[in-house]
Amino acid sequence: MTEPIYHILLVDDDTEVLELNRRFFQQKGFEVSMAKDPEQAFRILEKEKVHCIVLDVMMPGMDGFEAFDSFRKRTEAPILFLTARTDEQDRIRGLLLGADDYITKPYSLEELSLRILINIRKSLRQEKNENLLEFPPLSIDLVSHKVFCSGQELFLSNREYEFLVLLVSHAGRELSFETIGEELFHSATASDRKNIMVTASRLRKKLEGNVGAEKMIETVWGKGYIFRA
Repeated sequence: MTEPIYHILLVDDDTEVLELNRRFFQQKGFEVSMAKDPEQAFRILEKEKVHCIVLDVMMPGMDGFEAFDSFRKRTEAPILFLTARTDEQDRIRGLLLGADDYITKPYSLEELSLRILINIRKSLRQEKNENLLEFPPLSIDLVSHKVFCSGQELFLSNREYEFLVLLVSHAGRELSFETIGEELFHSATASDRKNIMVTASRLRKKLEGNVGAEKMIETVWGKGYIFRA
């Protein structure tokens, strides 16, 4: 299976190192952007999405440690520190800042490539999981707006989907008719309550027959509903 093309950003004030690394990673199939300092890197991040940043620590002006928070505010991509500093306290500082990896010079480009791939794949798995709400046997894909139960897709109306996501997002917490009405209809009237009850009834029927899901939507009589995982 062909590896997808990942976009990496190399930040280093040493132009010779940048060029050497660029050629290597492009041969490996990466899309590569380069910056000689954090400010140039920030401008790149305003225009381009990157999957990983390799950030040199020792740079004139704003060093990698000082720039880290500014990078993190601009992207959730993994950030790998690359540095000639071998002192343990520097390594600890980098990791405590939230860096995803810390690589000391001299380093193997093959190893650096592998670490980049590992961190990108980890990041993409986490991103995918954040787009899923899973309470077996129920699974909701927030990107595609699809709902699965016991592996089978449930075909819901937009209102049913919105109602289910609202309940699941507050699993274990009682939601009043008023709260649900405000979220779904931006109001809380008597007719909204009836619509909510009809939506809940239809949704329950679609969950029936799926062991473990038939009682997930619980009525709090006279008050609202609660999702029980």
